[in-house]
Amino acid sequence: MSQSQITLTPQRFAQGMIFEQYLAFIGSPENLRREGSGGAARRDWTAYLRERYNRTRLSEAQVAAFRWLTSQPNGPAKMLMVAEEWSSDCRRDLPVVQRLAEAGGVELRIFTRDGDTYGASPSPDPSAPNADLMTAFLRRRNGETFQSIPVVAFFTRDFELLYHYLEFPAVYHKDRICTLPRVLGRISAPLARAKRPRTRGSVQMRSSRRCSTRPCSRSGLMPRWPK
Repeated sequence: MSQSQITLTPQRFAQGMIFEQYLAFIGSPENLRREGSGGAARRDWTAYLRERYNRTRLSEAQVAAFRWLTSQPNGPAKMLMVAEEWSSDCRRDLPVVQRLAEAGGVELRIFTRDGDTYGASPSPDPSAPNADLMTAFLRRRNGETFQSIPVVAFFTRDFELLYHYLEFPAVYHKDRICTLPRVLGRISAPLARAKRPRTRGSVQMRSSRRCSTRPCSRSGLMPRWPK
């Protein structure tokens, strides 16, 4: 993914919320009165995200790999996430991102995408408190622009951008996964029909010493039913 152009200062980064602050914010009146997805009312996802965080564990290999990265000169030392709790992609990634930050000793700050109203336009509302961050990480694809979230960005200690992803990491083939149930449905339906017992009228076809086989001009060997 091509890297965005962003100038991030320590002061701007510090304006984001740490994980516990974000969980407290989700259920606050300040957050719940903001418009949710498509302008709908928001709901309190605090308990859900806390439960998902408590259940989330990184493997030993994942912890070792990220700690190795953070130990390198100019390795990741800061993580920035733009999120909204109504987004299932954000709810999926936030517990893992927090565990990753803990494993590597990396500072994570979380920012909201929208202001009081839902951001339905291709670019952020200038009045949104984090419009500057969202503008730097807009998704541009096939001539269109999207405010895709989550944004997860990795910076060095001096706030040099190393890498970022939008909506989901490249390793997570979301489009392929989303179409998988439909593909499996098209495959499983014929298989299910093929496994059903074949009947003739109300009588189930089964082997019989009186039943013989003979060539059939249309489908090869077919059972010959006794008269």
